Amino acid sequence: MVEEGKKAPSFSLKDQDGEKVSLNDFTGKNVILYFYPKDNTSGCTQEACNFRDELPDFSKLNAVILGVSPDSVVSHKKFAAKYELPFRLLSDEKKQLVEKYGVWKEKSMYGRKYMGVERSTFVIDKTGKVRKIFRKVKVANHNKELLEALKEIE
Repeated sequence: MVEEGKKAPSFSLKDQDGEKVSLNDFTGKNVILYFYPKDNTSGCTQEACNFRDELPDFSKLNAVILGVSPDSVVSHKKFAAKYELPFRLLSDEKKQLVEKYGVWKEKSMYGRKYMGVERSTFVIDKTGKVRKIFRKVKVANHNKELLEALKEIE
């Protein structure tokens, strides 16, 4: 289980352009690693657009944003293009990273149980340590919560 104050689990996944991205690529930067259920759904689109709109504020705090979902590289490419998302979306089709970070959970909708991504965000500092974990994220104002968390560690 991932814990605050511990080293963040490493990863290497392809982004929307098919390029390999690993956590080590961002040593010296703060990383907002956010997990979301599915491209082009209302909550996930709103969350991504909020990050897009606040990107200059995240950049001022030496932070990069990485989105992760089980969607394919092709799906991510379409999603990023449609909403002009200026950050990387990582494809975790094999669900290895969602499992590693403990966000692949049993969910329930209309009485039906299924497995899916619990919307969660991990704030990882310049040294690769998890500084803050947000689970069961509510999209409204989440970007503001993250900016405050970054200010505390910067």
